[in-house]
Amino acid sequence: MIETPQSISVITRDQMEAQAVDSLNSALRYTPGASGNLYGTDNRGHGLQMRGISNSSGVFYKDGLQLKESNFTLFTALDSYGAERYEILRGPASVLYGQASPGGIINYVSKRPTEENLREVELGAGSFNRYEGKFDFSGAVNADKSLLFRLTGAAHMGDTQTDFVKDDRIFIAPALTWQPDADTSLTILANYQRDRSGWAMQYLPADGTIRPAKYGQILPNSRFVGEPDFDTYNNDQVSIGYEFDHRFNETWQVRQHARYVYLKHYEEGVFGGGLLEEEPETPEGPGTPYGTYSRYADAGGTRLSGVTIDNQAQADFDTGPLAHTLLLGLDYKRYTYRDYASEGTVDPIDIFNPVYGSPITDLTPYTDTDTTQSQVGLYAQDQIKLGNWRLTLGGRQDWADSKVYDNLVGAFDPRQKDDAFTSRAGLLYLADNGLAPYVSYSESFQPVSGPDSNGNPLVPETGKQYEIGLKYQPVGWNSFVTVSAFDLTRQNVVRYGGVGRPDDIFQTGEIRSRGIELEGVASLDSGFDLRAAYTYLDTEITSPTSINEDGTSNQGNTPFGVPTHAASLWANYTVGSGRLEGLGLGAGIRYVGSTYGDDANTFKVPAVTLVDAALHYKWQSAELNLNVSNLFDKRYVASCFAESFGCFYGEGRRIKGSVKYTW
Repeated sequence: MIETPQSISVITRDQMEAQAVDSLNSALRYTPGASGNLYGTDNRGHGLQMRGISNSSGVFYKDGLQLKESNFTLFTALDSYGAERYEILRGPASVLYGQASPGGIINYVSKRPTEENLREVELGAGSFNRYEGKFDFSGAVNADKSLLFRLTGAAHMGDTQTDFVKDDRIFIAPALTWQPDADTSLTILANYQRDRSGWAMQYLPADGTIRPAKYGQILPNSRFVGEPDFDTYNNDQVSIGYEFDHRFNETWQVRQHARYVYLKHYEEGVFGGGLLEEEPETPEGPGTPYGTYSRYADAGGTRLSGVTIDNQAQADFDTGPLAHTLLLGLDYKRYTYRDYASEGTVDPIDIFNPVYGSPITDLTPYTDTDTTQSQVGLYAQDQIKLGNWRLTLGGRQDWADSKVYDNLVGAFDPRQKDDAFTSRAGLLYLADNGLAPYVSYSESFQPVSGPDSNGNPLVPETGKQYEIGLKYQPVGWNSFVTVSAFDLTRQNVVRYGGVGRPDDIFQTGEIRSRGIELEGVASLDSGFDLRAAYTYLDTEITSPTSINEDGTSNQGNTPFGVPTHAASLWANYTVGSGRLEGLGLGAGIRYVGSTYGDDANTFKVPAVTLVDAALHYKWQSAELNLNVSNLFDKRYVASCFAESFGCFYGEGRRIKGSVKYTW
């Protein structure tokens, strides 16, 4: 990482186990410039934010290939037990990765087969009646170790912080590697995941969450404003792919990575629409008591399938004093999916004293589309070495095509064809003492299909970023420090959400995000592991928008949910010898500064400081773990996007214990 002129973080398997990571959201807690907590207890993985850019679409990759999302479902909830690590690349990365969010990308790296035998089983239990089991088997199939296998599986069942909402999952991931010689390898990777859940995230008002309500009421963070009999979030996803690598000689090698994915999704729920105005009881009617919360029902789903192929040729050669690593690539992706949804009516509820059982009526389709998206990308990158200098130059040409058929009107929307050239340049100096200052420039491009909620065609998103930084890897120390400053502009921003309709789509123009990030990681011989992070963000809507109800512009405001300051520190100590050998303690503290509760900047969400703790003991082949997140059970709001109905509680105290046996 030290030779790459870009800010990169790696969340290792060791870190995930020490912190009892069970989702992408929890994996990002101690990482600068990235957060998965925008929508609080959301178990779907929608709440990603990178460098002040809130957008899950175009962010998530698996094994270097993008996992495409539709309007109603994402792949980001892929089980973290199947990951060897998460790679966090901050800033635009379109040159190598194609269509992507300008805030950066997150790459889920699957567990691979190993030559060494691995046998691991784990059982766990925790808060909200959660029970889980995991296994991980790997090793050689034959004597010469040319054929390797791995089989990873996990399952959990239980409830969530939110009343009436369960969270059940089955995950299995087989893998096979064939390496007939030292220059050739073929790895087949597959996974299946089945989720049966509901809406853990709840649309709540600011009154009663970030501040006491009119008569002093405070909503518990378990409050459910839907209907228990109309609350479903079901997801089935399958993927199978391969990674082929072959080296011809000392100069040339080729790689081809490919994957097919299929996803079936269905959801239904009742969502909050805002507190109704209080009206006193009169002889003519009962009035409207304070706390009456309007609601609406929504049901819909997705069927998605897609193919992604990335072909690369790499040449390592010298031209005089210059050493080159030249990468040439051609990638292709094609996705087809159907999105459909209906909206219905449901009676309001007393949000402070809810009584459930209202019927859902008048479910009426409001969207039903068949979409086909394809993209071809041609790219090149040259990494040049001259002494201690490292120069990176890259460029990419993309062609994208999107067709949308509207089943409700029986006609195609206007066909969208987009193309763009994106570039990347970086210069780094690798000093002998481990210091590596760098500068870089990068761009991104991301087509968006379909119209906005007013029927206007969505135009492609673009992004550009300037970054300077300093990396430091002390000689003889197992540690790494990165400091970076960036200036990022995101244009043609797509914003989801509107008053009474969270699935509405708007395009708000331009957002500029400037900031500083600091990350330090160290593993000391004394048994201490340390991780520290700090993020400063200055994010501004720099182009007029019209998403307020009164049509006013938000130019000059800060987007909702973006903190100016965020910091975290994690420390873990394991006794290396003596009677207490194998005993370990871990503790972490996380701070997230205050954020605006809407793009109009009419109110703020308070800052929060949370504490996590861990206790673990390893004896021979057995390991016991106890983890507690939000140790002091602090009730807090993760973010708001609207004062009347758009606030989301963060997760309260969560306890998890497990026993693992390895042989």
